[in-house]
Amino acid sequence: MDNGANWTDDRVERLKKLWSEGLSASQIAAQLGGVSRNAVIGKVHRLNLPGRAKAGGATSARSQKRVAAPVQSRPASFAPRTITRTVARPAGATMLKEEVEIDVLEEMEVVRNNVVVPIFKRVPLIRLTERTCKWPLGDPLKDDFCFCGNDSPDNTPYCTYHQKLAYQPSAERRRVR
Repeated sequence: MDNGANWTDDRVERLKKLWSEGLSASQIAAQLGGVSRNAVIGKVHRLNLPGRAKAGGATSARSQKRVAAPVQSRPASFAPRTITRTVARPAGATMLKEEVEIDVLEEMEVVRNNVVVPIFKRVPLIRLTERTCKWPLGDPLKDDFCFCGNDSPDNTPYCTYHQKLAYQPSAERRRVR
């Protein structure tokens, strides 16, 4: 297949102009007519044209807005700390270096009083009753998966220990954050 006849000097100049304006290969192919998207990509590659400009402005002129990552709850034994790191990121065909702030967790010692962790009875699903704790232990896809099995008061789904984990007052949850 001979596509060499399709690329006249005028069409190549028009291709370069449209590419620099940030049009996609599909859009350029449609405007030029008679060539496919892949033919446009191949010609751009053979002409060693730089990465396509972003439609709507240059990348260096736009402001660097970062979307804050969703805040994940952290264990109480870790304190947040922010550090600055230099990272490289691609912007078109060039790599840019920029400073970013990273949250780092530092382990801190937390002393908790009056916390008694019960010994779990490790009850399988078929042995659960209305009066046993249904707190899952382990990976449900593994053979050793089971439930706490300790006595649960007043027909609640969890024992006293696991109720404290499952049902935290809203004021206490806010303090942990």
